[in-house]
Amino acid sequence: LQVDLWQPSSPSHIVEGTVTDARVPQNTTRSLLPYLQQANIHYTILISDLQKAVENQTGLRSYRNRRSLSGYNYEVYHSLEEIQDWMHHLNRTHSDLVHMFSVGKSYEGRSLYVLKLGKRSRPYKKAVWIDCGIHAREWIGPAFCQWFVKEALQTYQTDPAMRKMLTHLYFYIMPVFNVDGYHFSWTNDRFWRKTRSKNTRFHCHGVDANRNWKVKWCDEGASFHPCDDTYCGPFPESEPEVKAVAHFLRKHRKQIKAYLSFHAYAQMLLYPYSYKYETIPNFNCVESAAYNAVNALQSAYGIRYRYGPASSTLYVSSGSSMDWAYKNGIPYAFAFELRDTGHFGFLLPEMLIKPTCTETMLAVKNITLHLLKKCH
Repeated sequence: LQVDLWQPSSPSHIVEGTVTDARVPQNTTRSLLPYLQQANIHYTILISDLQKAVENQTGLRSYRNRRSLSGYNYEVYHSLEEIQDWMHHLNRTHSDLVHMFSVGKSYEGRSLYVLKLGKRSRPYKKAVWIDCGIHAREWIGPAFCQWFVKEALQTYQTDPAMRKMLTHLYFYIMPVFNVDGYHFSWTNDRFWRKTRSKNTRFHCHGVDANRNWKVKWCDEGASFHPCDDTYCGPFPESEPEVKAVAHFLRKHRKQIKAYLSFHAYAQMLLYPYSYKYETIPNFNCVESAAYNAVNALQSAYGIRYRYGPASSTLYVSSGSSMDWAYKNGIPYAFAFELRDTGHFGFLLPEMLIKPTCTETMLAVKNITLHLLKKCH
């Protein structure tokens, strides 16, 4: 019986009492449901016709005038090509605050673009790194990265907090980390998670880009099997995307004070460690930043986020970008798991982009302003 685990990402995390979200092919529900009843496992059908839900989201959208950049719609999901056009456009039209560059090439040869955002007010400035879309199917991630840039550019003149952020810091923003996977999720398989590198021995594609980092690589919560969703890869940084970003972060580790990575879904704000149950040295500062960020987020629409160390709040996983960033001297490393908690899962409707991004923005601003204050 082929099932696609949505939550948790690996079968090893399923224990008694775990709530598990799984996608099953239409023709297998007839055999699965009696089996669950027999085993006395309670279940709910969250989305009865997934195909229809997918088509509603990726259907023909030309009528929405998505090509024009002046009227760029931040409340719809955008293809990789559209996102990259948008980045080029901002680079041309907002050269005072935006500088676009590439950190390398993906497995399939696509550029790995990053936007550097901020006032060129002084030669040396601290920086914040933000990436979205490490996992291809988590479309709300890239939508948030674009939203963040939009907010920064639109409110820089009027919002003193934003002005302070862009004056005192640089933001490195990577709207789509896993470009090949994201493109594939638009063209072939909406629920693709990994990169698209080829495996010669197995006829499987891709590596989990959030298990491929050189920190307790391929230990608990990662798989050695190339066909698994949490495959750690043949060796650490085997994926050109991971290698390129790791190289950039290493080079700028003295400057970068925060690493923020955006995922979906679970409504959580996580900090290290992911790979072990141990308290980080600067726990008090990170914990208070998380606590305040979650409260700021809740103030918008009452959405409660759980927060805490990733290992105990979500599950143990090795080789993650957040742990790696922290281990490499970035004192504030966070992973957001955005909306929702499973009702829509990876298919978060477009009408929820705005509220999700609005509340998340409050949390990110909160963390950023926390950085600018000294924490002891």
